[in-house]
Amino acid sequence: MLSPEDILAQMRDRVHHPAGTRELLQLLRIPREERASFKRHLKTLVSSGELIQIRGSRFGLPEKMDLHVGRLETHSGGYGFVIPERPIDGGGDIYIPAPQLSEAMHGDRVVARIERVKDGGRVEGRIIRILERRNEGLVGRYDRDDHGMGFVVPFDRRVLMDIMIPPGQEGGAQPGQMVTVDITRWPTSTRGAAGRVAHVLGDIDAPGVDTEIVIRKHGIPDAHSDEAVADAVRLGRAVSDKDLKGRSDFRDLVTVTIDGEHARDFDDAITIEKLPNGHHWLGVHIADVSHYVDEGSALDREAYDRGTSVYFPERAVHMFPAELATGLCSLNPHVDRLVQSCFMEVDRRGEVVRSEMHDGVIHSNERMTYTNVHKILTDRDPELMVRYEPLVPMFELMRELFQILHDARRRRGSIDFDLNEAEVVLDAGGSVEAIVALHRNVAHRLIEEFMLLANETVASYLEGHEAPGLYRIHEEPDVLKVAKFEDFISGFGYSLGAPLTTLRPRHFQKLIERIQGKPEEKPIALLMLRTMQKARYAPENLGHFGLASPSYTHFTSPIRRYPDLVVHRALRAARHQTLSEEQREAWAEDLPEVARHTSERERRADDAERELLQWKKVKFMVDKVGDEFEGYVTGVAAFGLFIELVEHYVEGLVHVSTMADDYYRFVESAHMLRGENRQKTYRLGDKVKVQVVRVNMESRQIDLGLVEILARVREGERGARRSKARPKHERPGKRIRPGRQERRAKKGKRR
Repeated sequence: MLSPEDILAQMRDRVHHPAGTRELLQLLRIPREERASFKRHLKTLVSSGELIQIRGSRFGLPEKMDLHVGRLETHSGGYGFVIPERPIDGGGDIYIPAPQLSEAMHGDRVVARIERVKDGGRVEGRIIRILERRNEGLVGRYDRDDHGMGFVVPFDRRVLMDIMIPPGQEGGAQPGQMVTVDITRWPTSTRGAAGRVAHVLGDIDAPGVDTEIVIRKHGIPDAHSDEAVADAVRLGRAVSDKDLKGRSDFRDLVTVTIDGEHARDFDDAITIEKLPNGHHWLGVHIADVSHYVDEGSALDREAYDRGTSVYFPERAVHMFPAELATGLCSLNPHVDRLVQSCFMEVDRRGEVVRSEMHDGVIHSNERMTYTNVHKILTDRDPELMVRYEPLVPMFELMRELFQILHDARRRRGSIDFDLNEAEVVLDAGGSVEAIVALHRNVAHRLIEEFMLLANETVASYLEGHEAPGLYRIHEEPDVLKVAKFEDFISGFGYSLGAPLTTLRPRHFQKLIERIQGKPEEKPIALLMLRTMQKARYAPENLGHFGLASPSYTHFTSPIRRYPDLVVHRALRAARHQTLSEEQREAWAEDLPEVARHTSERERRADDAERELLQWKKVKFMVDKVGDEFEGYVTGVAAFGLFIELVEHYVEGLVHVSTMADDYYRFVESAHMLRGENRQKTYRLGDKVKVQVVRVNMESRQIDLGLVEILARVREGERGARRSKARPKHERPGKRIRPGRQERRAKKGKRR
């Protein structure tokens, strides 16, 4: 049976020009019985953008016609970039000038034609087709013009046009209120977009409205469909007797979950013991969501569309309805729960010498928190030691195994970025009370280590059984980016210590160890992180560079990540040898799109979480205008410096226009601004003192000023004013009576 991937491969090999359907049937020698499915596959490939249909109903390969499919990201300045799904020669994105955007809007999936390559290698093009609109609606502020005509100003400034709201379509909205809009007419070359108000969210400063705005801006589905909720309710609240058939019974094993204080969905649980040979026998038990969620069901379709749960400071938007996410599938304490279990025998060097996979059932003994386990292991908290006395030996074994595994990962060169994240502390009204560093304590780290090991073990199992699945891959960094990174660190006296083409993860990890605790640690680590590729999902195993792992997947969080659910299905099919050849082919055909879609959904969730956190931080700084703080330069651009405040972990911008004591030039290779006259430099990682100049709620940006420059500028202005006050008595030939200057000086001091 011919698949879409087979068609593409054969067209690349055997068809050297755009061809019609009849010609393709002949050139590719498609059997008569497969022609109907071949034509369906052609339509699928055109809708996905992997083939382009041109005049005369001919089909061509986009890369052969300088056409590229990708997502359009527009900029508030009016231009945009297409991020290609297939890398283009020379890498990078396709710049789209404003006149060439056509009717495309931010986020649309489009076909772009490359028009020219400018000096410096920048690729420029135009939009020729819109394949898929990002959203049927958007969020913004409702208003009326002088003639009473309603319109909505998009909250996302990358959407470059207002949406007209015809009379009667305003849905009760009042000017100034935040609303959601369903687009009823897409923009054309001669007229703008129109829509109707679907929901009135309210005043932008009302509690919870910021979360609603971010959810809707990013097109994240909030409420679950009635059909999906009904399916979840029908599954019940408890494990039934029929669910236990054929399962390994681990209910007698001492089992715990370890999560954050505010967690409500528990994916993973741990059992551990010491074997007579001195090895550790670690059991990682993961909620068996795949037992309840059938492929193609309403629950499955909705979970696939969402791709992942999204976690905001005030609440979570779960991938599954609460009946599953925090109920039947959550490994809550003191109740039976179905799991897929990965048992691993780990030797003294941290190697897995034996593993077992099971459909299991557990009965968690305790719901532990990272804080309490940390206090038991590190602080030896007397009250907690007594309260959890039966479990303390288990936690000690966990720490022992953690150290073995951690040492093994360091030996193989796994890169460990230990950059503290910021956590916002909210009051009862949802306002930010404080912003604190979220430190990874020993409990965080040991659970992380156990999950990494389970993911690697499952990936190796799938690969060994040639089962189609999804891998979590992290490709080698781009050589040009690494060269720039090497230039930067050489200014601090460091080097990766190997030719750029032979770099391995251990070279980066050794650098991290050398800079630990040094003033330059944070800027180098941040730039190293930016130098790396982004991890993504793929149906083929390309390894994980950052973890120095030859085989890695996501197995440990099926409640909140769809790829993990895919892996669970593949693992069960491989374990029970139930994967038919037909199903294997169907999965192989579907998985590339599943990988692309879920990687995109992951990025959407990350962007939404990051945006709301930044908004909360900006609100927190509103009453701090004029205050001074210490901070570090975390980014350098031609237009200014990005500074992260030490005290509040908030980032703001020192715009170059406020640096008025000199003309500052951007030195890109050194990540530095340098003054032309004074030669004063501000470089990535420098510690500086800044003043909060302005908090712009509309752009959600904090404007900062460098205290030393602000002081010099003010001093210069005072000097200029004084020089204007003196000329009258300092004209050539003008005599001043003795004592007048002294009297003026004394008078100035009294002021």
